[in-house]
Amino acid sequence: MTTAPWRDPALPADARVTDLLARMTLQEKAAQLYGVWVGAATDGDGVAPLQREMTADVDWDELITHGLGQLTRSFGTAPVDPALGARALARAQRRIAAAGRFGIPAVAHEECLAGFTAWRATAYPVPLAWGAAFDPALVEEMGRRIGHDLRASGVHQGLAPVLDVVRDPRWGRVEETIGEDPYLVGTIGTAYVRGLESAGVVATLKHFAGYASSAGARNLAPVRAGVREFADLTLPPFEMALREGGARSVMAAYTETDGVPASADPRLLTELLREEWGFTGTVVADYFGIGFLQSLHRVAADEAEAAHRALAAGIDVELPTVKCYGTPLVTAVREGRVPESLVDRAARRVLLQKCELGLLDPDWRPEPRGTVDLDSAENRAVARRLAEESVVLLDNPGGLLPLAPGTRIAVVGPRAADPLAMLGCYSFPAHVLTHHPGVPLGIGIPTVLDALRTELPDAKVTFSEGCGVSDPDTSGFAEAVARAAEADVCVAVLGDRAGLFGRGTSGEGCDVADLQLPGVQGELLDRLVATGVPVVLVLLTGRPYALGRWHGRLGAVVQAFFPGEEGGPAVAGVLSGRVNPSGRLPVSVPRVPGGQPWTYLQPPLGLAGEVSSLDPTPLYPFGHGRSYTTFAWEDVRAPGAEIPTDGSYDLSVTVRNTGDRAGAEVVQLYLHDPVASVTRPDVRLIGYQRVELPPGVSRRLTFRFHADLSSFTDRTGARVVEPGALELRLAASSTDVRHRVRLRLTGPVRAVGPGRRLRCDVVVSQGTD
Repeated sequence: MTTAPWRDPALPADARVTDLLARMTLQEKAAQLYGVWVGAATDGDGVAPLQREMTADVDWDELITHGLGQLTRSFGTAPVDPALGARALARAQRRIAAAGRFGIPAVAHEECLAGFTAWRATAYPVPLAWGAAFDPALVEEMGRRIGHDLRASGVHQGLAPVLDVVRDPRWGRVEETIGEDPYLVGTIGTAYVRGLESAGVVATLKHFAGYASSAGARNLAPVRAGVREFADLTLPPFEMALREGGARSVMAAYTETDGVPASADPRLLTELLREEWGFTGTVVADYFGIGFLQSLHRVAADEAEAAHRALAAGIDVELPTVKCYGTPLVTAVREGRVPESLVDRAARRVLLQKCELGLLDPDWRPEPRGTVDLDSAENRAVARRLAEESVVLLDNPGGLLPLAPGTRIAVVGPRAADPLAMLGCYSFPAHVLTHHPGVPLGIGIPTVLDALRTELPDAKVTFSEGCGVSDPDTSGFAEAVARAAEADVCVAVLGDRAGLFGRGTSGEGCDVADLQLPGVQGELLDRLVATGVPVVLVLLTGRPYALGRWHGRLGAVVQAFFPGEEGGPAVAGVLSGRVNPSGRLPVSVPRVPGGQPWTYLQPPLGLAGEVSSLDPTPLYPFGHGRSYTTFAWEDVRAPGAEIPTDGSYDLSVTVRNTGDRAGAEVVQLYLHDPVASVTRPDVRLIGYQRVELPPGVSRRLTFRFHADLSSFTDRTGARVVEPGALELRLAASSTDVRHRVRLRLTGPVRAVGPGRRLRCDVVVSQGTD
């Protein structure tokens, strides 16, 4: 029997897809360009905004006779046993393959922002916690484990990571980001991509681009970023994750910049992404984003025009379900209103990716191999380690922490005894289970209260909730204050409730007007402090909150950003001293609620000064975090003072643990550019290294700076390296500078492009123990 060329794995993918496309009808090609959300609710109470209006009724049996591009969230729509879900997905894939002429299955995609968003799957810390850990290797291992779980379940594509750089912490989706610095976001996000892709899962970068710069921190609001902010802050993490991580998919953002929606912007999705950066994968729409060109952006008169604009811009796949790329697109092509070449271009990219995934091979099988265990002991171990590394000790002025073993502890607050306090809005329990009351969480999530009792079995621990997360009821204050007054120390566990579209205080669509603690939690904290009993504030949040009101009045402050299912033991371990805190802030913590929007990446006029009565200086700066041990930074070596504008330069420092217990230091390298042709951030992160040290042990860290790391977008829109003076700062945070190294770049202005150096490599060697 002769095998058609497109079925022959020995042939190049391009030749196979060329042969296949020539055999397909217009309708069959278009069918590869959309997904179907077979589990989507149509009663108006779904998990996505405007789901009822945007989800078309489809005749499944008729639809799949033409083929199908993607299956949307078979696991992430309702609680289903993972093993049963994997078998059900395999059956659906068999039906799809059997119904069409070519037997091509769909790409199955799922959310995996902080773990596989499926029932009984490990809930890892949210991305903001990844940033706090400053540990790319551990994040890569987490990504690898998530990828293996996805593939074991029959899923091919993961909709993560989020590479948006925080520009305004009032935005609800801050918890989904990695932080406010593009270098941190890029390096940590790239590590996650490498992990996911190493398991054979297509990583999807989102949201491309500018989504986090929405005006007023309102979800989907227009982006007001200027050309240089967009080029120098927004885009670099995406470029790094594509070039160094090998991501094979990009999701277009909902937002519009300067009047042009990202989903209809060929300069962004084609000229920059493909022609300049060389991307060859697939671009997918954010959910309903193509339809939004008609309904929300009003740049298309109907669904066919929306499809035309999106295809022409470079969006290959409509998600989550068919609306514009189905009948409206096919009809418009047949009527000559849309060139069929646009359909062919997108279909080629989709089929090339299916070819890479083995979905065109004759031996393709959809059935899961082996046991499907989505919350293994190995998963939980990684989740625990990442949670522990991400907890930030903001302050411990009197050494109140660690807590003594026999202490009388009053645990107070609405986040102390709730397992959901550990989880972000894209965790399965917060994202889906709220629509299924009575269904168990499916995973064990120890609370801070339970974990603290386990951690300190000899302590006398009492509990009072005090108040809710966001409701105004203060009737529980009296009991909470009474419990605190009876104790040696009060542990106040406050923070956010993750949710979607106003159903939480943090999460997608949960934007806030200012950065004061939600509800009456601030008033509760005031009452607890007034007792005179030392108060340890523990924050479980999805964004930073203003803490200046209590500065100098608290015994200690511990910040955790939705640390996942193992977050309770991680926080309790820090309180007990079992865990030496090593997290560093990926976002600045403001002093006052009105001192925002602000991030540390500010030119001189964005800093405090006499020109304004508002002081935006944060209470705790980017990169800040304390430890239970001490470190000395010694023997800085920075030979020479001049390099050419295409040169490199090594500087090194020895870091020694001078305390009596093991700990981790995060050495950060910042760049200060005194004079440039356009205004520049006063300082910006260009390198970092987390180093773990036993007591008395040292390591030597060598930072390999390249002049490319000083590049920026000039007045003409070109990315350049300019000659002149620079200052490299070895620092423990963006403001805690330990050593300054002056350097001069010599020679002509040098234009740099996509081949430039994106990261500062760090070599760790033995110190002088």
